[in-house]
Amino acid sequence: MAHSPKLLEETSLVKFNDQDFRSLRDHCLSRGERFVDETFPAEASSIGQKLLQGKKLSDAAWKRPQDLSEGPPHFILDGASRFDIQQGVAGDCWFLAALGSLTQNPQCLQKILMDQSFSQHYAGIFRFRFWQCGHWVEVVVDDRLPVIGNKCLFVHPRKGNQEFWPCLLEKAYAKLRGSYSHLHYGFLPDALVDLTGGVVTIVDLHSSPSDLLMVVKTAAKAGSLMACATPKALTDESEVMENGLVSQHAYTVTRAEQVQYRRGWAELIRLWNPWGSVEWRGPWKDGSQEWQETQDPRKSQLYENKEDGEFWMSCQDFQENFSSLFICNQIPVTLDHGVTPHERWYQMMFKNQVIPGSPAGGPGKDAQYLFSVQELTEGSNVVVTFTVAPQSLKGDDGAFPLHAKVFKVNSQFQHYQEKLPPTFFSPFRNAAQGLEYETKCNFTKCLRLSPGTYVVVPSARRKVEFLLRIFVRTPTRDRNTSSDFNLRALKGSLSENGSQENIFYRYAQQGLNIDATHLQRLLNLEFLTGPPGESFSLDQCRSIIALMDLKVNGRLDREEFGRLWRRLVHYQHVFQNSQRSSGVLLGSDLWKAIQNTDFLTGVFVSRELLGLLTLRYSDSSDQISFPSLVCLLMRLETMAKAFRNLSKDGRGLYLTETEWMNLVMYN
Repeated sequence: MAHSPKLLEETSLVKFNDQDFRSLRDHCLSRGERFVDETFPAEASSIGQKLLQGKKLSDAAWKRPQDLSEGPPHFILDGASRFDIQQGVAGDCWFLAALGSLTQNPQCLQKILMDQSFSQHYAGIFRFRFWQCGHWVEVVVDDRLPVIGNKCLFVHPRKGNQEFWPCLLEKAYAKLRGSYSHLHYGFLPDALVDLTGGVVTIVDLHSSPSDLLMVVKTAAKAGSLMACATPKALTDESEVMENGLVSQHAYTVTRAEQVQYRRGWAELIRLWNPWGSVEWRGPWKDGSQEWQETQDPRKSQLYENKEDGEFWMSCQDFQENFSSLFICNQIPVTLDHGVTPHERWYQMMFKNQVIPGSPAGGPGKDAQYLFSVQELTEGSNVVVTFTVAPQSLKGDDGAFPLHAKVFKVNSQFQHYQEKLPPTFFSPFRNAAQGLEYETKCNFTKCLRLSPGTYVVVPSARRKVEFLLRIFVRTPTRDRNTSSDFNLRALKGSLSENGSQENIFYRYAQQGLNIDATHLQRLLNLEFLTGPPGESFSLDQCRSIIALMDLKVNGRLDREEFGRLWRRLVHYQHVFQNSQRSSGVLLGSDLWKAIQNTDFLTGVFVSRELLGLLTLRYSDSSDQISFPSLVCLLMRLETMAKAFRNLSKDGRGLYLTETEWMNLVMYN
């Protein structure tokens, strides 16, 4: 029952089919064997009936890369690139277009590929990671690939290139989905989410913002993944049209530029076809008159006349031939009034199970998720997105198994904190309306809501496991106004429901710990808006880690970060409640802040010490910033506890020089 849904606590890496890569690899190495994956056998069942029947692939053999390549095979050679990918007979362009976009973000791609090779510790076994419903899943495969003759049936290395990372990655994704047939046609947003754990914004190109060029350039600069697809033709098969585009086919969006052309400017967008060839034949195609005429000084950097599947076209032609642009980022991308990359979004994450509200799939009144909107912003300010767990999709009819409505909670029910009574769900109550889309695994609803409290109510005909993420946009404040220093709006329930776990895993290195650099980014993005001068410095973050670092290793693990988070949330309230005017804490009010800090109960601060603290932590205007207050209160607590722990009589202490130096130079 979902009477009191909990904020998602991200777990450690999940091993698909309980297969542990290291133990399987080491077992093979000790015996001098190559791994054979019995959970995804080299048989027709792994290809799947849909492809076997339609493509006549029953005679396929399975071979390892050493038996396929003219020279020694490579996992990656000279870096991973979209040009390493060549689509095979499966209709999985939706996945490969997303993967092609991921190659432009090496840091995100590395999370999936990891360091692997055909030389060091090679045992015929490889592993890849995919994001599934709130956690990363590691999938292990052997390197036997389905072939006819010596040609891979599915993704294959391009001619003269013996890089096999795309072939093996595709195999791992097929295993995760059930078979290669399960990759035969799908939804671009599902692939984008599986590769990043992000949220997808869909741009309707028929009613898109006027400055499409800036949308693409800004999204690319932010590291977003971008892809698009052509409409369906008369048949179910992808066909090459007269203009060179392929019907019912996905493409990667790789760049957008404005180039000098004749006496003006041309707005261009660059696309890549996972087929690795077949390109656009219209204006600005490879070798076109337009490229010959342009005098743009960047021409040699932007354009190469190569048959590699990548081409330029005008933004106008792009909008006329494609219906939607998919942009995937860790936070939603707002396009209503132009792209503002520094937007701030407050995120809530829930993982639970829906109990059907009625046989007809009506509102599931047992599953309720409340959130609040503080201010009205331009354009969409709330994004609600559901991701359904794979096991909930088995045996379905292909339709998304979940539905959801968003209701505003009126004043009559404002005092309910967790669950609204049945009387709230009147059949005459109107749900908030907005743009929405659904795929095989994801449902997203974008809304523009006025200030108030709202509730998300999902429903389903059967039991469905899902991840719910609610993004609430907060206004971007003017960072040039010195008095505009504001703490980020954090709900009190964050500290109570363990949301620090979500934020910890978002910034932790390999999900294990946070160092000073990552802590600085976390604190400045999650807590602060305001002038750059008011942000947490790297030195302050080093001091904070030293004060919270119980294991004395220069990093914070999940438990240590939890202790820090509880203090930060409390310090936030102290800072706000001790001010005489918004955003400013005067040195003369420091005594009030210390008195209001629960963690300092029983700590005596003399008038002389108060003066020294004010002198040490305030600026020339006698103001104390929030980062300075955090360091002050944390150090005061830590030093008071250190004295109590070291003192034998509570009145004094004796330390050797080494003990004294270790204490004051680190803590």
